[in-house]
Amino acid sequence: MNDIEMGFADERREYAEIILPLALPFTYTYSIPENLQNEVMVGCRVEVVFGKQKKYSGIIKRFVEKPSFPTKDILSVIDTEPIVFEQQLQLWNWMSEYYMCSEGEVMNAALPSHLKLSSESIIYFNEEYGDDFSDLNDEEYIIAEALFLKKELKLSEVKDLSNRIQVFPLVRKLSDKKVCFVFEELDSVYKEKIENFVYLNPGLDNDQSMNELMDTLSRAPKQLELLLSFLHFSKTKGEVSQKELLKKAGASVAQLKGLTDKNVLYVQKKPVDRLPALQKINHSSFVLSESQQQAHKEIELAFQQKKICLLYGVTGSGKTMLYMKQIEKIISEGKQALYLLPEISLTSQIIRKLQKDFGGYVAIYHSKFSPKERIEIWNKVKNKEVNVVVGARSALFLPFTELNLVIIDEEQDSSFKQQDPAPRYNARDTAIYYASLFKANVILGTATPSLESFYNVKKEKYTLVRLNERYGQAVLPEIKIIDLKTVMNPGKRKVMLSPALLSAMKTTLESHKQVILFQNRRGYSPFLICGTCGYIPKCTQCDVSLTLHKSSNKLHCHYCGTVYSRMVQCPACGSTNWLEKNFGTEKVEEELVEHFPTEKIARMDVDAVRGKYAHDQLIRLFEDQRIDILVGTQMVVKGLDFENVMLIGILDADGLLNFADFRVNERAFQLMEQVSGRAGRKAGDASVLIQATQTEHPVLLWVKHHNYESFFESELHYRDLFFYPPFSRLLQITLKHKKADVAAEAAESLASQLKANFKNVLGPAVPVIGRIRNQYLRDITLKLPPDRHKLQQQKAVIRNQIDLLKSIREFRNVSIVADVDPL
Repeated sequence: MNDIEMGFADERREYAEIILPLALPFTYTYSIPENLQNEVMVGCRVEVVFGKQKKYSGIIKRFVEKPSFPTKDILSVIDTEPIVFEQQLQLWNWMSEYYMCSEGEVMNAALPSHLKLSSESIIYFNEEYGDDFSDLNDEEYIIAEALFLKKELKLSEVKDLSNRIQVFPLVRKLSDKKVCFVFEELDSVYKEKIENFVYLNPGLDNDQSMNELMDTLSRAPKQLELLLSFLHFSKTKGEVSQKELLKKAGASVAQLKGLTDKNVLYVQKKPVDRLPALQKINHSSFVLSESQQQAHKEIELAFQQKKICLLYGVTGSGKTMLYMKQIEKIISEGKQALYLLPEISLTSQIIRKLQKDFGGYVAIYHSKFSPKERIEIWNKVKNKEVNVVVGARSALFLPFTELNLVIIDEEQDSSFKQQDPAPRYNARDTAIYYASLFKANVILGTATPSLESFYNVKKEKYTLVRLNERYGQAVLPEIKIIDLKTVMNPGKRKVMLSPALLSAMKTTLESHKQVILFQNRRGYSPFLICGTCGYIPKCTQCDVSLTLHKSSNKLHCHYCGTVYSRMVQCPACGSTNWLEKNFGTEKVEEELVEHFPTEKIARMDVDAVRGKYAHDQLIRLFEDQRIDILVGTQMVVKGLDFENVMLIGILDADGLLNFADFRVNERAFQLMEQVSGRAGRKAGDASVLIQATQTEHPVLLWVKHHNYESFFESELHYRDLFFYPPFSRLLQITLKHKKADVAAEAAESLASQLKANFKNVLGPAVPVIGRIRNQYLRDITLKLPPDRHKLQQQKAVIRNQIDLLKSIREFRNVSIVADVDPL
């Protein structure tokens, strides 16, 4: 039994270890007042003071013995029952240790924002000060006058009145002058959604009374019409909301009030879900092919041997149907399943398929939902009101109680890796650990397995199930490579749409089929250059060129988000001869309009697709064939299922093959193979055209023949040769400071200490982008042996070395980020 399990079982409740939603190196112990000892439970939120007066809601991790140091009291218990359970707390603990962060940072990532309460500073007027504000300056006078009138203000209101970002200095001055005093109040922003529902007076629920009422209301035709509408809706829908009734009946609130005043109807407030509930059903609407049936049997057998199964199926083979067969079983057993996807854009198609077969048993959870919607899903999972959750990374933090199956679709995808802020976790690996806490089965689904996962199959850590043919009559598309060296382009500009690709697009569109074009750069032009002197506009805060966006006609930094006006004259030489180098999706879209003016063209990238439902709307338009050509970034690559797409164009394969990263071949192969898989998924002779200059590159040849095995063997050989994953574990340490020399000195000092303890230390080195948000960066990379126990000991040494560096006065303000298993 581990410490957390002991905490759940322990009945001594005088002291508790509390996790606070802060980046603190430790958890803190608080004493439990006697009047609260019967209310507290592990996993509940409690109100505590941290520091002088700031209040937070923390989570009780476990009950502990009386410490040897004085403690503060817990102020109150917020929850009557736990909001997280034993398995979630174990997960948080593991993540903090493995990914070298604090449990508070994990808690911050895990909980919906409205479950993380912190105090709102309330400023109260000091009545003894009086109403003479003559000794205050203009800014202080405005706040004092507002306080005099309202008697209290929230800190957010002071910000609005003063137009300041930082208002603490202003509040401190007013407090020092005895105009006000400050109090901290814990504020919960989550409230249940309340709606008005309309009901018929019980005394009128018979034919005689209703007939008499109709005669009476014949002199008030609007009220009679509203009543008839109510009776119709109550028979067809059951409960009738006031908002829906008035909208559909075309009536006013006054007309409804007339019926309530006559005691015909009455209105009652009632809490409602923010997300519409569906009827719960559980049946398959499809039939498995012979190869799928065989794979389904093999998955069942695989789970008898090991808990983790790699489902390796070619694109379009129907892996989703096999997931759904497993989900059908989970629902029938009353258990829970987690279905992880790398991108929010994938959830809309999948959720429609799942809800068609399973209805209200399925919920969706991702960051596009509002905080209040996320809390409602959180509570439904906790209370087992939903059995299946589909979502991106954050869904794995949900408080499951009977998790029996975890599906990780597109398991190879780098989007499963959280970059900033901490915890910098890989959702695939974290979900596998989470599943182990429940002894749940795991399916890793992919058409292009990650090297690590396929290596684990070879080492017999995972079982392997293959799907080698597409569903139905479909076959894999033919792949052709277009040599751009043979394409003449006036002005020596980079070829965007070759004649061969344009010809193929014309033929495809004439046959009323659809086209997808893939370009892994958003914006209009990745950078501008002065044609006279070679000057390139760069971000003032980052060491990176600015990207031109035609829609805004401005220059954007894709690292810090700063937007600049487009330059007319070169600041270096005064020339107006600007050249646009390379091309992004926005420029491709513009070029397509010129070539295909009558076709419907759309773009899918983070600039074009914003808002909660924007992905779904665009995907539905393409599914309904109301879009002929779709151009996009990685969003169009992953797992989308369009039956009418017969041509795929990869516009710049060279751009995928030229990154300075040891995973470049793996990523390029996966991206090109995945985007190729969007073509010909139902039937017909589909084709993929890849534009490149490096036509003999081995990755292109492997992609052309869909030959993953040869790619794997070749790549594994070089990984072994140079001690890269899966033969080692990488740990990257990034040091950041506003002064380049301080960042460099700190990195040299840390690297020298690490090299004294570890064999494979690379750096310190300036990364490709050496400055971001005016912080200069230095990277140190360690290659560590994959042995779990040694890894834990080595991380402890690394943590100690980082702490020692931070204790040196000149390096105290250096920000140090440890990224375990970086991508």
